[in-house]
Amino acid sequence: MKKIFGALMIAVCIGMAMPAQAQIHFGVKGGLNLSKASFSNVGDNFKKDNFTGFFIGPMAEFTIPIVGLGVDGALLFSQRGKDEVKQTGLEVPVNLKYTIGLGSLLGIYIAAGPDFFFDFKKKDYVDRKKAQVALNLGAGVKLLKHLQVGVTYQLPMGDSFTWEEAGKAIGAKNKTWQVSAAYLF
Repeated sequence: MKKIFGALMIAVCIGMAMPAQAQIHFGVKGGLNLSKASFSNVGDNFKKDNFTGFFIGPMAEFTIPIVGLGVDGALLFSQRGKDEVKQTGLEVPVNLKYTIGLGSLLGIYIAAGPDFFFDFKKKDYVDRKKAQVALNLGAGVKLLKHLQVGVTYQLPMGDSFTWEEAGKAIGAKNKTWQVSAAYLF
């Protein structure tokens, strides 16, 4: 009986110590993809002609609490680009995130990492790349342990699409600002 009680106590202690080592949270993330951002007149960012799309989907965040270092990833349905070169597809950002806690209810984070985009649309007169890789650079705040609000800049590593003009191939990149909100359970 003493051995069973001792084993049970060890299991309880290990179970209580595990959350102190690492935490994983799941949630939902969504927001706007903006074609351009103005820092001098912030109100212009939320005009209809600047909205190039949205994104929404599930996310997960793995953090080491005392260190403040973690990784977050998401599986997002995303629309980005503008007018005839609008892209619709699946976006998979994976970011290394460093959080500075300012008490138990507020934190500031910076994040960076790769972003993988898989386009759903078929070819038309614009040759869209079916798979693209971009670099994410972002920052934001964590509020009340469950809410995150952030801004991310996506810098594509290659052309997002090409088209023929006067017998010459012209390529362009979809550089995008993302304004996001996430709720973690």
